[in-house]
Order: sequence, then C-alpha cells, then structure tokens
Amino acid sequence: MGKASRRRTADGTHARENRTRDLSAGPAPFVARPFEGLTGETDWVALREVVPAASATVTFAAGVVAADRPQTATVATMLPMAWSGLRRIDGAVMVALQAGSTTGDASRDVAQVLLATVAAEPGVPLPSSPLARPTTPRLQDILDPLAAFEVTVHEGFDFWVADTDDLDEGGKEALEQANASAIPTTKLTSAPSAYWCRVGKRTYLRWVLPHNEDAATDALARLHAAGTTSLGEGTRLLGAFRACGLLVPVWELDPGLAGADYESAVARMAVWLDEALAQTGTLSAEERRARSGLLSRQVTLR
Repeated sequence: MGKASRRRTADGTHARENRTRDLSAGPAPFVARPFEGLTGETDWVALREVVPAASATVTFAAGVVAADRPQTATVATMLPMAWSGLRRIDGAVMVALQAGSTTGDASRDVAQVLLATVAAEPGVPLPSSPLARPTTPRLQDILDPLAAFEVTVHEGFDFWVADTDDLDEGGKEALEQANASAIPTTKLTSAPSAYWCRVGKRTYLRWVLPHNEDAATDALARLHAAGTTSLGEGTRLLGAFRACGLLVPVWELDPGLAGADYESAVARMAVWLDEALAQTGTLSAEERRARSGLLSRQVTLR
C-alpha cells in the first residue's frame, strides 16, 4: 500500500502537527486524585476543601525557580478578595487553595499560580488563576518531595499580612469581616487530617482518609453494619464528602465537648478503619445495605 497522505493546511503546516499543537494548547486533562504523591496529600485536600483558615509552607525543588526568587511559599486556604496568589510587600509568596480551578487538574492549577506569583514583583496580587495547560508542570514536579507539609490552623486571617498595623482603615475593616466569618477549627493529633470544627451551635469532625474512595466506603460500611461508627455518646456518622479522589467522612459530635475530648475516640476509630480496610472479602448483605446508605449520604466536592 502507498504511504499515507500528509495533507498541508493553508499556512503550510501539516494537519498532524496542528493536532499536536492544539492538544498542547488546550486545558490540562482531568486528574481524579490530583494531590496523590505529594507529602501530606490528605492535608492538601483538607486545606482545599474543608478547612476555613489554615496554611502550610512548601519548598521548591532545586532549580525550579531562579536563585533571586523566593525558594519557599505559603499555601493558604484563601486570600483577600478571593485572590489566587499574592506577592506580599515583604516578598513572601502566598497562594490560595480555595480560589477555584481552571482545569480538571488541581495540582497543575496550583502549580501554575505558584510559579506566576513567584515571578510577580513584591506588593502585586494575582487576582485570578492563569489557565494551566497540559505542558504546565504539576506540584509533584516543582516541590521538594522531602520537605514536610505541616499545617497551621488559624483562628482568623491575620496571617495574610506581616503586620496588621500596616493596614489602612479599609484593610483593617476587611480583615475584621473575614475574621468574623472564620469557623473555629482544631486539627486533631490522634489521626492525620482529622479536623474538629464548630458551625453555629453544632460541632463536627471532618476526617480526610488517605485511601481510595471506594475502599474507604467499603471499610465504613463494614463498621457501620457492625455498629462501630460512633465516636461516643451524642455522636453519629452523618455521611461523607468525596474530594480530590479521597473520602472525607463527617461525624456530628457533642457540642458540649471540644476537639481534644475526641482524641482517644478518633485514635480507636483509626485502628478499626485499618482493620476493616484489611478485609478483602465480599461485603455481606447487611454491609451492602450499609454501603448503599452511605453512598446516598455522600456529596462530591469537585
């Protein structure tokens, strides 16, 4: 058979070359579990989806940014005016994880904002996220894989600025309004990425599990069928969020107790979850019913 025709377009380029160019120019492809492979994946998801006021420091891998640019940055839940990024007057780099996505890959979106903010001059915000492309590096490509990802939960948003005394009256008023809207939150120490919070008069535990969504749902179904999903008197498993490829079960708690009062119960639940995850057999009829009930009470955050 003869060779396939290599058709040229009006500008003299080949159709195949144009198709390749179009693919690289389009938005980044969807990634169901965008933060997989990062240190602290579950906390990345927590800061992006369920924690109101928190931050963590990230370190760029060697050679990613120029030597005269900051080598670390602060990732925060949100920034003033819903900005995607901010290069503060003091040169510090801050990016918001809850600023929204422009593509189906949150990792590329955040990486794009990080690189754009590092390149900005001090005092310049990044009001919106630039569109990430398939060629845009991911967080996994630009961050130091050996650096810790340690979350600091804040009572408000004073961490936005180096010194609140430097704000004008308008800035102080905006900060006060933001602080008034902050939900009291505590990060528990008995299990990774377990966050107690108070919303009005009710309290909840939101716990980002590091396992595949379906495997985590099966484990919870086994525990629910066995009657072992309670965290103590006055608590109940409400349901779960599905966020960035992970499951975030939510418990309603006793509003008279603080987050620290649930450390032992959460530690015990972590052991039970591990035991349930280790079971690989088919779910029983009762466990399947429990699973169906859990699925009906799951909300996808994407």
